[in-house]
Amino acid sequence: MAEKEQKGELGEDVEEGAVTTDVPARLDRLPWSRWHWMIVIGLGTVWILDGMEVTVVGNVAGRLSEPNSGLDISAEQVSGLAAALYVAGACSGALFFGWLTDRHGRKKLFMITLAVYLSATAMTALSFESWWFFLFRFLTGFGIGGEYAAINSAVDELIPSKYRGQVDVIINGSFWLGAAGGALLSILMLDENLFPADVGWRLTFALGVVLGLAILLVRRHVPESPRWLFIHGHGAEAEKLVRRAEERTLEDRGGELPPPAGTITIHQRRAVGFGLIARTIFAHYPKRAVLGLALFLGQAFLYNAITFGFGTILITFFDVPSGTTGYFYAVIAAGNFCGPLLLGRLFDTLGRRTMISGTYLLSGVLLFGTSWLFDGGHLSATTLTACWSAVLFFASAGASSAYLTVSEVFPMETRALAIAFFYAVGTAAGGISGPLVFAELTESGVVGDTVLAFQIGAGLMTVAGLVAVALAVPAERRGLEDIAAPLTKSRSGQATNGS
Repeated sequence: MAEKEQKGELGEDVEEGAVTTDVPARLDRLPWSRWHWMIVIGLGTVWILDGMEVTVVGNVAGRLSEPNSGLDISAEQVSGLAAALYVAGACSGALFFGWLTDRHGRKKLFMITLAVYLSATAMTALSFESWWFFLFRFLTGFGIGGEYAAINSAVDELIPSKYRGQVDVIINGSFWLGAAGGALLSILMLDENLFPADVGWRLTFALGVVLGLAILLVRRHVPESPRWLFIHGHGAEAEKLVRRAEERTLEDRGGELPPPAGTITIHQRRAVGFGLIARTIFAHYPKRAVLGLALFLGQAFLYNAITFGFGTILITFFDVPSGTTGYFYAVIAAGNFCGPLLLGRLFDTLGRRTMISGTYLLSGVLLFGTSWLFDGGHLSATTLTACWSAVLFFASAGASSAYLTVSEVFPMETRALAIAFFYAVGTAAGGISGPLVFAELTESGVVGDTVLAFQIGAGLMTVAGLVAVALAVPAERRGLEDIAAPLTKSRSGQATNGS
């Protein structure tokens, strides 16, 4: 793209083709206000929908396989094939929409991805044949995969550095609020005294659509990322959005804002090629790439391979009725959400390395202990649920920090696609093969098969924790541009060499 001389937002002339801005520093200095709550509610609440989706499918697997459900489908197909298709769709959607998000902006894409997600969920409720159910499980995943890329990049770019760690971890952990709601909702909807067997599960999906539409209304007011706008040649709009945020913060909090910490000079450009993005992630930041892959592989196998089949384990090994598995799932979902909620602040105070490695290692060790107890026949449905709650208290905070890590340790121009790539690779390895293998293991009714799955998940979490000990980036309370300089910062457009 031809370069032309411009003036920075601060008014001074800079080198040809470059502009100087204090937009990032002004965003990072803002105290917490209602403007930030609007962002959290508008963007973060979609994780509640995702949690509801995954949980509902797991809990209705037994009902869908019954002759009067309205679908000719087996429980193994629901928890195995349908789950794998959902994850495959999420991986595909993350890569597709992640690429578009970095090119066309955060706001356009987080509106589109939610629309895709809601449409596919509505169509799932109308399933009349198994192929229809499988198709729209894939498309539902396609939309949620795009959400992961668009939302995490937008949240990290809009939230001040002082709060970024805890906010990101809690938002990603809110998945489990939806999981708890979905578990309890499935109990109500599967009660044949209230709804016929072929209606209740459909209404469950329909209620998810209603919640999503409410989120869509709030999301319309969430702004585009000023960081993305400035780098892509929309400096005036970025300045306008930041000034509006400052005004609303002062109206809410009063007082005066501290001076911005500094400025950054960049070369504005409309788009960054995929080749440059790939070289940046793997050639300039190889250690961070290894870290991202390890974190995503560990959490993806643990969650996608094991929690998809939690209801099946209760039914197969403990004779828990299919209509009551939701109570147990609600308990482990609560443990999952409490982890990020109570530990989130420590990611900004104790630091990323201590908390990421600690949560991964603790969850891995506790899962090894759970597998030993399960293998020895020492657990009941209640005590297994209690063990899982302890494991997932730490694992949930760790898994949430995986998204935080890859969204803040790579340059701004690569952020959405970096999230998409690591999510897709990690989830494809653990999340597609995991449900297929694990569904067969749990259906076998052999204790040793389920123990093996537990141990694999525990081993991968432990390895990821050890990788974090060595490679985690001390990103707490640092500006994104300080953690990884934008590609457009230097004259050549190349990223600075990093670890």
